Amino acid sequence: MNKILKRFLIVGLVALVGIQFIPADVNKQEGIPATDIRYVYKVPDNVMNILETSCYDCHSNFTNYPWYSQVQPFRLIMDYHIKEGQEELNFSEFGNYSERRKRNKLRAITEQVRERKMPLSSYLLLHPEAVLSKKQIGELNDLF
Repeated sequence: MNKILKRFLIVGLVALVGIQFIPADVNKQEGIPATDIRYVYKVPDNVMNILETSCYDCHSNFTNYPWYSQVQPFRLIMDYHIKEGQEELNFSEFGNYSERRKRNKLRAITEQVRERKMPLSSYLLLHPEAVLSKKQIGELNDLF
């Protein structure tokens, strides 16, 4: 093996081990806040189940972390997606939105889901339980 390739592999291995020590954010809030969408609107259990299964990991303060989230760089990527998702829509903070923003977010939810832009396909690869059926999409559209 030539020296340059060997050095490259050693540096890569050291970097991979080194990034394991980067502290990770934890998106786990204690209790359900009064601003959660379930308290702002009367969300039926079936729709709440859809939201928790397909949306809450990135769009709330309650992420369920799978085993691979303990490994960098996967955790860094997850944290980035969660931060982006919460900035766009946070179901845990929904009650803090203005009435206009709430209406716009509800409209956007139905549009994104109907066009299958959400949940993200990259998320669905590792979370097949989050794939929405036509019936579930209809239930979200009917409510929102």
